[in-house]
Amino acid sequence: MKIDDALKPHHLAPLLARVWDASAAKLRTMEREVDDTKGSPVFTVGGKYTARGWTEWTQGFEFGSMLLQFDATGDAGFLDRARRQIVSRMASHVTHFGVHDHGFNNVSTYGTLLRLMNEGRIPENAWERRFYELALKCSGAVQARRWTRLGERGGYIYSFNGPHSLFADTIRSCRALALAHQLGHAYMGENDRRESLLDRLVAHAAATAKFNVYYGEGRDAYDVAGRVAHESIFNVNDGCYRCPSSQQGFSPYSTWTRGLAWIMCGFAEQLEFLGEVADGELAEAGGREAIERLFERAARVTCDFYIAHTAADGIPYWDTGAPGLASLGDYRARPADPFNEFEPVDSSAAAIAAQGLLRLGRYTEARGDAEAGARYRQAALTTARALFSEPYLSLDPAQHGLILHAVYHRPNGWDFVPRGRRVPCGECSMWGDYHARELALMLHRMLRKEKTPSFFLGKKEETGR
Repeated sequence: MKIDDALKPHHLAPLLARVWDASAAKLRTMEREVDDTKGSPVFTVGGKYTARGWTEWTQGFEFGSMLLQFDATGDAGFLDRARRQIVSRMASHVTHFGVHDHGFNNVSTYGTLLRLMNEGRIPENAWERRFYELALKCSGAVQARRWTRLGERGGYIYSFNGPHSLFADTIRSCRALALAHQLGHAYMGENDRRESLLDRLVAHAAATAKFNVYYGEGRDAYDVAGRVAHESIFNVNDGCYRCPSSQQGFSPYSTWTRGLAWIMCGFAEQLEFLGEVADGELAEAGGREAIERLFERAARVTCDFYIAHTAADGIPYWDTGAPGLASLGDYRARPADPFNEFEPVDSSAAAIAAQGLLRLGRYTEARGDAEAGARYRQAALTTARALFSEPYLSLDPAQHGLILHAVYHRPNGWDFVPRGRRVPCGECSMWGDYHARELALMLHRMLRKEKTPSFFLGKKEETGR
């Protein structure tokens, strides 16, 4: 990536205004035209949002996007519609025992509503608050139930593939455990055994950092510092690690860039969350110093890898080992080309990664490393500028989505390839659109000198104890 060190947040102000205008129009069009009875909208085909039966992990992004629109613009119509949909449609996601995606669906909806109430953006209502809190407590415990033990204290939240499978994605979804813990909840198992949700969060993060992230220490022949394996496979009979794998990347030994982005954003957010946790609570999970060091190492090495292996404008191709990249020459020396004939880019990975870079930049600056903090911040701004401009920002009123050139599942061939082209391009995804809105909201708040939103409760907001 060619980081623009002169770029300032206020330079993005005109782009952000266009983002929110376009976003409002897209959300209204989706409400009119998308039939949710056929499943949650996942990605666009020919510009129209469609469902894709695999797991139900995107509905929270659909309704959460309305809440972000209200947050940024004050348009209460989006708040009202989101509330109605969340009450009528999201209960099954709270108690969905078959997925690892609780932080995606439920923190993006119930969690955002609780944040808005805590910020005074929506009126205080005791029963409404308890409704949001109960949903978040249940969601955190349900997610924590998907547990594979590794040794006496270790373990991980297993993916929908089964108990043998640790996904990179889940670190960002651990927001559900963090919020439920802050609200005073725990996972209750057999014989009334009480399990700390914070302990499970830390154990899951430790397993992710150890097995899904590489550090250039000779773990295998493809050990490059910052590389990420989408999936780690374990022998559940004895808890032994077996091998890397990938569901959506090119191979277990290359880096699927959206998996990389989940790691970047997830660990950066969890570093912020640790600042709200008392030392005594962290003592049982290994102690603050060791936990923060582990989280920061994973966040930094993956962010550094992203910067080193992404196109000049901050938009990555879908996998760093995709075979067609060889035909593109030195693709990192120039802006990404979503219309090339060899490999697709993934704008959704950029939206997630940019937020991770921005949060890690703030974290490292606050801890005295001004040089690293500035580097991560400027990389985030550079990526955001590209993402919120053509050819990525969709201004076509017929296109349901907001951010073009996202990729869902390249190996399965699920992504739409326009006539006359060889690779997917020109389409959007629910997670890409949602995370672009989250990124835009962060920058919007920065421009207004306001506190940037976080998924967790501040110490004064811990009302559920």
